[in-house]
Amino acid sequence: MRKVRAFLVSAALVAGVSLSLGTAPAQAESIRYVYYYYSDCQNGGQLGIQWGWWTSYYCSYQSYGGSEGRYFLYA
Repeated sequence: MRKVRAFLVSAALVAGVSLSLGTAPAQAESIRYVYYYYSDCQNGGQLGIQWGWWTSYYCSYQSYGGSEGRYFLYA
């Protein structure tokens, strides 16, 4: 399970970086990370603000059927 989680986190990070390097305007929202827990998503958003990566964020839950789902950090 740890290997799967590490892979998902790495894949989400790569996706976030590749989206941020696209042709979208600087103020456009994009997915920055994917989390299992809402509190982790909030902490990640706050760290991004503290480190100057973005000025605002929000966390959105997406269900994949049953009780399985993830929190997406948009900034």
